[in-house]
Amino acid sequence: MTSQAAPDQPPEEQPGTGLRADAERNRDRILAAARHLFAAEGLGVSMAAVAREAGVGKATLSRRFATRDDLINAVFADRMDGYATAVAQALADPDSWHGFTGYIHAVCAMQAADRGFADVLTMTFPAAKALEARRTEAYNGFLALIDRAKESGHLRADFTSQDLVILLMANAGVVGATGDAAPDTWQRLVAHMLRSYAAPGAPLPPLPDAPRPTALYRAMVRLDRPRTS
Repeated sequence: MTSQAAPDQPPEEQPGTGLRADAERNRDRILAAARHLFAAEGLGVSMAAVAREAGVGKATLSRRFATRDDLINAVFADRMDGYATAVAQALADPDSWHGFTGYIHAVCAMQAADRGFADVLTMTFPAAKALEARRTEAYNGFLALIDRAKESGHLRADFTSQDLVILLMANAGVVGATGDAAPDTWQRLVAHMLRSYAAPGAPLPPLPDAPRPTALYRAMVRLDRPRTS
């Protein structure tokens, strides 16, 4: 006897069957579309735009990811793993100042590589429990990293964890503003900030060349253009 689908459940979600192959493909397509759009445009992308990019209906998107936080949690889980791993690697560095500066640069590089992740690092998502747990883990590791760098005498005594948040906000702004026109600009910002965090006598990180005036001009022109939805 052929079993009948319950009238109030989509065929792909019938009890005992798990996700059908097409449902799993839909989920993968949604995640791929969200990663692409978030990386290119940031978290301001609408759920409707994600559905269009994935080639699925809004109802299908809602079944897979009931809320925006659910989608963000799934898309950036691996990025947050990398974020937590970076601080663990920095803590393992026998040179605490090198570990500190290396961690700051690594996290800012993650932002530069993915505009969506740049936003994630400067926002909170209370409903995305796994993502927030990894953020807390990384934050606690960073507090230990600060203490070690201060004990070495190379990090200024007045540096606080809030200064990292400020830097991440500033870096996210630079990454978003310069885009493809001057994509390495963030590295000069980060180098300047690391130099400002250094106590007298601390080894200073090298300062990358400033972006060319023409590249910054293109970035300014890009900012002046209205975005299309």
